[in-house]
Amino acid sequence: MFNFRKEKEPQDLAGVLKQLRILKKEFKKIEEELSEIKDQSKMSIQKVGIVRYNPFSDTGSDQSFSLALLDGLNNGIVVTSLYSRDGNRVYGKSLQEGKSEYSLSKEEEKAIKQALDGK
Repeated sequence: MFNFRKEKEPQDLAGVLKQLRILKKEFKKIEEELSEIKDQSKMSIQKVGIVRYNPFSDTGSDQSFSLALLDGLNNGIVVTSLYSRDGNRVYGKSLQEGKSEYSLSKEEEKAIKQALDGK
């Protein structure tokens, strides 16, 4: 990478043009790296939605939850944990473009909506 702090100020038009060519190359390299980072970040978790609730009348509080985790393309998972006196069950469902091939509970749908809406 070109270090402008160590380089002298150009003294003539040829020096300015040389520096401009170097800047154009560096700018192109930075532009390519930024594009690559943008592409990679689309596949990281960017959107989250969580809903806590009490699915059973015989348990005390909102110990159960549905959690939606989506990437930049709205692909990801929704995880549901159902807590009861007898134990805890955990379910996972894949999501493509914010939709699942499996049936969703209203809490899972709400968590997905939260994630999609950014709330």
